[in-house]
This record gives sequence, structure tokens and C-alpha cells, in this order.
Amino acid sequence: MSVDPWVLVATVAAMTATVKAIGPIAFGGRALPPRAASVIALLAPAVLAGLVAAGLADQGGRLGLGEEAVGVAAGGAVALRGGSIVAAVVVAAGVTALLRAVT
Repeated sequence: MSVDPWVLVATVAAMTATVKAIGPIAFGGRALPPRAASVIALLAPAVLAGLVAAGLADQGGRLGLGEEAVGVAAGGAVALRGGSIVAAVVVAAGVTALLRAVT
């Protein structure tokens, strides 16, 4: 089954907006307990890691190391060095595009 990447991006954006709206509606301006806030802060990286892992699997169910994996690794390196998330995404996209153009 193949999904159009833009449909996936739009779906994830809509889900993110919905989840972010649920908090203020449910809590009405009250602060979250610290434990709940720490769990919520870890949800986005966990979902991103799952998407990356799923994207690395090719059609045969085996792991493949392609341009996307190298781009994600480059973006991760930027994030680990203290760069902003925007810089990490730009580097990941740039490395992926460069590798696709070369190969």
C-alpha cells in the first residue's frame, strides 16, 4: 500500500493541531501536572522515531539504508550538536535531495 506523501503530511498536521487543541479545551487554562507534561513532551520524538523506522523498511520488509536514512542521520547530527529543529530539517532535506540528485 502506497500513500501520497502530501496526504501523509496533511494528515499528520491535522492530527497535531487536533491533539494540541484538546489540551486547552480539556484543562481550561489550568497547568498540567509535571509528570503528564514530561510524558507529552516525549510523544513527538517517539512518533517521529516510529515514522523513520517505518520509512526505512522497504517493500520486502527488510531494512534499507537509502538517501532518506542518511538525510535523517544528518539532521539528527545537527539536532544533537544543539542546532534548532528548523536547521535539522533543512539539513536533512538538503542531504537527501543532494544524494538523490547524485545517484
